[in-house]
Amino acid sequence: MVLLGTLVNGLAIALGTLFGLIFTKIPESTKTTVLQAMGLAVVLLGIKMGLQSNHILIVIISLALGGVIGESLKLDDHLNNLGAWIEKRAGAKREGSVAKAFVTATLVFVIGALSVVGALDSGLRLDHEVLYTKALIDAFISMIFTTTMGFGVIFSAVPVVLYQGTIALMATQIQSLFSPDQLQVLITELTATGGILICAIGLNLLKIIHVKVLNLLPSLVVAGVLIYLLPYKNTILDFFSFIPL
Repeated sequence: MVLLGTLVNGLAIALGTLFGLIFTKIPESTKTTVLQAMGLAVVLLGIKMGLQSNHILIVIISLALGGVIGESLKLDDHLNNLGAWIEKRAGAKREGSVAKAFVTATLVFVIGALSVVGALDSGLRLDHEVLYTKALIDAFISMIFTTTMGFGVIFSAVPVVLYQGTIALMATQIQSLFSPDQLQVLITELTATGGILICAIGLNLLKIIHVKVLNLLPSLVVAGVLIYLLPYKNTILDFFSFIPL
């Protein structure tokens, strides 16, 4: 079953959230300290992922163009509005608590190499081992997030299943678009680009700055397009050489 790994991943997030609810009554000061610790860990993870890049220009251009696209589409506003709608339906006591948990957890669980590699393995080889591993990691993270941000984390399982499920179902088409070398570059540069976004999430958790990470999500798609165009880079450079400065 192509979607088995993805469904297990979604279930693991839900179970992690349910376990996390047991510890939600811990003191606020403890929650704050744990959340700050998670923020630091997320920043470190993002830096580690970002340093994997072998084509830093792809990462920079992807983030710049992705930011323009994301701002035009107002992705941050739309997903936060969705979070606010879920919050109203769920009858949350603290305004913004469900939306913050939903958005933060969704970004952490969706961005990263494990999502892409695992979904591709599921779709191409029916090998779900990577997604099973990711499921265990996400279950633990969702439990910790729930203790600090509340039950809104559970709703992040839905976009995770949709995102990874789409990649798994389209795995054959994705493989046909990229050569084996390109596919390796794709995974590396998506990991690096995603690492920058993960780092931004950590900074948001630490309240150092506020980055609209959702508006940068299109950078992952832009990175894919740029890598697809890599074999034609000489042609593209020749084309631009005719443009007068």
